[in-house]
Amino acid sequence: MNTLQAQTQLIVRQRIRLMVNQYEVHGARPDGSEGELYAFAQQKRMAFREQVTLYTDDTKREPVLGFKARQMMDLGATYDVVDGGGNPVGSFRKDFAKSLLRTTWHVEQPGLGTATGSERSMAVAIIRRLVEAAWLPYHFDFLVDGRPAFSVEKKWGLRDRYVVNIQDPNIDRRLVAAMAIGLDALQER
Repeated sequence: MNTLQAQTQLIVRQRIRLMVNQYEVHGARPDGSEGELYAFAQQKRMAFREQVTLYTDDTKREPVLGFKARQMMDLGATYDVVDGGGNPVGSFRKDFAKSLLRTTWHVEQPGLGTATGSERSMAVAIIRRLVEAAWLPYHFDFLVDGRPAFSVEKKWGLRDRYVVNIQDPNIDRRLVAAMAIGLDALQER
């Protein structure tokens, strides 16, 4: 994970499986293709208390990161993000009131402040709600004090693929990766 913090672009790809959601977090090569695998995550579908653990690879032997809801069945739940040893990295939470029209998330990192991210397009946000179209691509822009921190863009395709661009050199890439996976895993809740 040492080279992860140097990345300015990540690619998160969902694997299609019957009973679980699986994700791979890759660095991006200069041409935009998938580079080094930094983490593999698996989440059981329909879990009551959301918890996702990220491992070094799909053998799931060595955890490197995870996030877990503080409370069960809460529409505005806060998710604590920890490293492989259980040490806090930060947190994220959905802003339920603002999310009625345009989904909004808050990402908190000690020493950095709060990055607030919302769907870039109000029109796409409304269409997604009217037709419940989880397949529609979306774009989230996260800002800290009005400055770009990172963005997550869901691409068109048969399986979910996200391009994450990181502008703030101080934001912890582990927290960004957790939020990118959270956008997919938790978006419809």
